[in-house]
Amino acid sequence: MGVLAAVAIPQLFTGLDRSRTWAAARYLASQMAVARSQAVLRSAHVALRFVEGRSGVTFQMFVDTNHNGVRTSDIEAAVDRAIDTPAHLTDLFPGVAIAIAPELGTDAVRVGSSDLLSFTPLGTATAGTIYVRGRDGTQLAVRVLGATARTRVVRYVPGARQWVETF
Repeated sequence: MGVLAAVAIPQLFTGLDRSRTWAAARYLASQMAVARSQAVLRSAHVALRFVEGRSGVTFQMFVDTNHNGVRTSDIEAAVDRAIDTPAHLTDLFPGVAIAIAPELGTDAVRVGSSDLLSFTPLGTATAGTIYVRGRDGTQLAVRVLGATARTRVVRYVPGARQWVETF
């Protein structure tokens, strides 16, 4: 029994880590869908802001209140207001973070030159990619298509050195 447990338990933890990573990527994609829905319902721009800090990347949703789009300067001046509180993916999904493997780059949030992933009242968005990495090395990416604001979760296959679409 001890030998069987010694073999099975590490496999169980690996599967659990992989499941958490997938759940985190799907959660992030769902937050993007919520932001898009909020933009359409409010007839205002809504953005997810990603901020890198000492403890990792946080994200938070903001709404445009002065009809010029969500802007970092407006957020800092408390003109564009927060819809929710800042969140760390790691707090919600232990062992998972907004991060990227070193061989793939250094920037885990790629939405142009900004840290804002913005959604318009027409249902379009800023195109971009947010990278999600699990403790076991699983690398996923949540991609947002600008014209439709649809999200896709893709998985990196290290052996083939390619991204594979999952759904």
